[in-house]
Amino acid sequence: MGHHHHHHGNGHNESGSSFSEQRASNRKGLITALIITTGIMILQFIGGLITNSLALLSDSGHMLSDAASMVLGLVAMVLASRPVSSRRTYGLYRFEILAAMFNAITLFVIAGFILWEAIERFQKPPEVAGGTMIIIAIIGLLANISSAWVLLRKGDVKENLNLRGAYLHIIGDALGSVGAIVAALLMIFFSWYVADPIISVLVSLLILKSAYGVLKQSIHVLMEGTPANVDEEKVRQVLLGIDGVLDVHDLHIWTITSGLDTLTCHIRIEADQDFQKILQEAIQSIADTFGIKHSTIQIEKSDCHIGELEI
Repeated sequence: MGHHHHHHGNGHNESGSSFSEQRASNRKGLITALIITTGIMILQFIGGLITNSLALLSDSGHMLSDAASMVLGLVAMVLASRPVSSRRTYGLYRFEILAAMFNAITLFVIAGFILWEAIERFQKPPEVAGGTMIIIAIIGLLANISSAWVLLRKGDVKENLNLRGAYLHIIGDALGSVGAIVAALLMIFFSWYVADPIISVLVSLLILKSAYGVLKQSIHVLMEGTPANVDEEKVRQVLLGIDGVLDVHDLHIWTITSGLDTLTCHIRIEADQDFQKILQEAIQSIADTFGIKHSTIQIEKSDCHIGELEI
């Protein structure tokens, strides 16, 4: 006879108040970083048009993608907090992954536009107002450092992938601003105007690298891939190591959203064993060893013959 057990956890803190406090702090950090990023993005875009600098325009493009990712992150936070329904038993957690995927695709488009414009500028590099450009780039760099500091101080950058993604984008922007400063110096002192498209290409490659990582991760989650921090074979060995367990099959591990992993499996045990004791030990071992607090385990005794599922 099969015994089913659903152990529901959402990967959140056991203490509701501290979780909600961290959640509020994450949201405040993201909103503050969004305000700073949007303000500087507008300044860099206008500055890029005035100075004729593609490096500044590409940096403002990168900032636009950051602002979009922060907005989507905030929307995802709001939607994820909604209760589950009979039609959506996992709630709206996956919106966060869809938002990340959309953000990655947008990054590819922005990088493509920058590369296209840079190729044209290589053939005939236009003159760029280096002095104005360097002032705007320095302001941009200071803004990026401020945004990164706010997220580090108020948000949980280490554990929350949503915030970590925003933080890494801001660091990428800071590098873009450094690139624009270097390009401006080369143009001021050496009149080497080809530095502008060269730096733009480097910034766009930086954007593509970030975009590829985000896109790959979101597709992996949407395809129900095993979480990167969980070794499926190790999970199997931990379960097989429990006294009385004969076999582990139909093991599936996947991610619902960032930081919320789940597991299902069938465990076959010796007929004379206490299945409740084994079940409790299995759930506890999975939670303690792999941090998976949402597991559904079916216990089958050795004299019970249930065929393996198709997947």
